Amino acid sequence: MTWFILFIAGLFEIAWAVGLKYSEGFTRLWPSVFTIAAMITSMGLLSFSVRSLPVGTAYAVWTGIGAVGTAVLGIILFNESKDFVRLFFIFLIISGIIGLRFYSKI
Repeated sequence: MTWFILFIAGLFEIAWAVGLKYSEGFTRLWPSVFTIAAMITSMGLLSFSVRSLPVGTAYAVWTGIGAVGTAVLGIILFNESKDFVRLFFIFLIISGIIGLRFYSKI
């Protein structure tokens, strides 16, 4: 269950990272409210996860999920680069997340 909560925390990290773009530097009210709510939720779920997972593992997985999801949504929503080298390094982040999950003691 802790890993699932950590995954959800990572999804909220993606939400707030993308929300930063839509809030335009916290100058737009509702995107800013959404972004701040996603930040609070993400951190709250992460803090719950580190009660039973090693903090280094949980933080690495959380930031990895956020980085991959934000990069993918950047490609989809904002027409960011999708060249092979960028996609390859995104794949490496995914590999690291999977490795941490399956080789963690918990």
